[in-house]
Amino acid sequence: MTASARPAPSHESVLEASPDALLVVTEDGTFAMVNAAAERMFGYSREELVGQDHRVLLAEGFRNGLQRLFINLRRDAETAGIALFEAYGLRRDGSEFPGEVACSLLTADADTESAAGVSLAVTVRDTSHRQEADAGLREATSLLTATLESTADGILVVNAEGQIANFNSRFVTMWDIPKELMATQHAETVLRLVMAQLQDPEAFLEGIDAVYADPESESHDVLDFRDGRTFERYSRPQKVADKVVGRVWSFRDVTPARVAQDQIKKAMEDLAEQAAQLKAQAFQDPLTGLSNRQLFNDHLANALCGPYGTAIEILLLDLDDFKEVNDVLGHHAGDEMLIEVGRRLRNCVRPNDVVARLGGDEFVVLLVGSLDPDAVAERIVKSLNVPVWIDGTMLRPSLSLGLASINEDAVDASELLRRADVAMYAAKAAGKNRYMRFRPEMLKTLVERTDMVAGLRLAVDSGQIVVHYQPVVASRLGAVSTVEALARWERDGELVPPEQFIPAAERSGLIVDIGTEVLRRGCTELRPWLSEDPIRSLAVNVSGVQLQHGDFAELVLSIAASCGVDPRQLILEVTESVFFDDDCHVLQQLMTLRSAGVRVALDDFGTGYSSLGRLQELPVDTLKIDQSFVSMIQTGVERLPILTSMIGMAHGLGLTVTAEGVETSAQADYLMNLGCDSLQGFLFSPPVPEAALEPAVARSVNSIAVLREYRVSGEL
Repeated sequence: MTASARPAPSHESVLEASPDALLVVTEDGTFAMVNAAAERMFGYSREELVGQDHRVLLAEGFRNGLQRLFINLRRDAETAGIALFEAYGLRRDGSEFPGEVACSLLTADADTESAAGVSLAVTVRDTSHRQEADAGLREATSLLTATLESTADGILVVNAEGQIANFNSRFVTMWDIPKELMATQHAETVLRLVMAQLQDPEAFLEGIDAVYADPESESHDVLDFRDGRTFERYSRPQKVADKVVGRVWSFRDVTPARVAQDQIKKAMEDLAEQAAQLKAQAFQDPLTGLSNRQLFNDHLANALCGPYGTAIEILLLDLDDFKEVNDVLGHHAGDEMLIEVGRRLRNCVRPNDVVARLGGDEFVVLLVGSLDPDAVAERIVKSLNVPVWIDGTMLRPSLSLGLASINEDAVDASELLRRADVAMYAAKAAGKNRYMRFRPEMLKTLVERTDMVAGLRLAVDSGQIVVHYQPVVASRLGAVSTVEALARWERDGELVPPEQFIPAAERSGLIVDIGTEVLRRGCTELRPWLSEDPIRSLAVNVSGVQLQHGDFAELVLSIAASCGVDPRQLILEVTESVFFDDDCHVLQQLMTLRSAGVRVALDDFGTGYSSLGRLQELPVDTLKIDQSFVSMIQTGVERLPILTSMIGMAHGLGLTVTAEGVETSAQADYLMNLGCDSLQGFLFSPPVPEAALEPAVARSVNSIAVLREYRVSGEL
């Protein structure tokens, strides 16, 4: 028989005779046909493989490649040929082997190429003989997969042809991209989906164009999403043997960090605003808006160093009988008058002249380069004589003004102020409501002050200094937790106002004896009350003069021990001025007392200037807000950020807060809403002798109970 006469072998015999595994995979990924070589290669019978998912024969890391290849071949069906790639096969016994895979499309009807009849012909050739050459392939692929999936960043790898070469699950999750779309390897389609989510897609594209214009470049930028998320985008070239073969894109979700940064920035801006307000307050009288004592002193010091020579004048004035305004019409009316006085003073001088309120009803004007200071003084007196209406009552302010000028004498700031002060008291002695220029003979006023000191010394020696007590109410407890001991001078059956004798006592040093007597008597008289409850405390004012004495801390602890009072029940109230000079001795005294359990309160907080920035460093436990701030609360519906800032700052530093000068329920309610810890003022009780303290405490407790009840009922 000739060769041409031999019968042609059938297709089945050819397939069965092939040494390579031949398999047909349907569109749904299952095997439709396998040959005998496939049975031998994978260890499965034909019946076990037909209808089985094709991925059962592929090792981990290679199971999705065939599906992506199927999609690409179908997309380019007209031009598609045979696709070759390498993969690891998986035998029935679990062993793996390297193989070379060839794929091509098969159709049921080549003329129609019906999509329903499309399947994939797969040829697998065992390449175990190449094991030595490809030993690192499996390890590298596994390591790459593990690395990509273990990172918290979304990773996308794009090859040099712009096709998706690899990605991890985090990338798909972050961008909410369907996995089927990623399987197409179409970077352009993925790009459109990405851009639809961004606030500025044009900038996103510009970033991509920039890095592709320079294949060796690396980039980093920030992407803002329409839904509020924020990603950081990193890009670097992918290299093989120093050749750029693609680009790796890394995306990190920094939304929580961005939110935290925005919150921190907002908090810092708020803090800076509050600090600016506190700084302004430190140099500004909170009631009148005029300069305060410190700012005035700064202007005066600068003027004395300036080029104006002798053309410097100080006008020191004090309102006559101002106390009667407070007594008859209340402190609100007194504050209104002080505000009006400040306004009129400002209108009587040039814009660059300094007008300051030194405290209480005392004002001062600094004139530099004035041609006629006497005319200014006269104008001020006349301006303040014009009646003012307050709460329906006509009042006619009256003042005594002292004028002192720098002359040929070499005088400093304190001497110039002293002379103006002497002239002011001379104006008062001359009948008030006038101004007087300083003359040397006016120094007789100093003699009168000396007489005051002499009378005060006699009062200390003869027991005319007595102690009155004012309850301090704990807001949350609704109880009197502290009683403040206050020095009073009983002279000829009348009480001398503290503002008159305390300055004289400090100047003379008698404040040391007075303070010691107040502490000793307070511990003695209140010991029974303190012993009833360990949370009760006795508060005593301490002057900076007392703190200058080296044995002050020892003296306090000695008095407490002798009276049987626990040092932890003592509160020493100091003003901010004791910290102005950075006196280490004063700080050491306070630290010694605090180590023994004594607490320290910063009295009249807000009226000083230099300690505000150092508050965190000061050895204090409590802030006492000055009554000038409390008086700003009129109706209880005001917005007073300065009070909010003070209380918030104190609590942020772990300090408690007490408000002084509380006179109305509206003020108390406002402060309680801000979280103020304790309240003190005439609303609860004025300072009273020890004999009247018990009913005063009862009245205070009743007042806070009524206030709390109104707050609960919503009537306040």
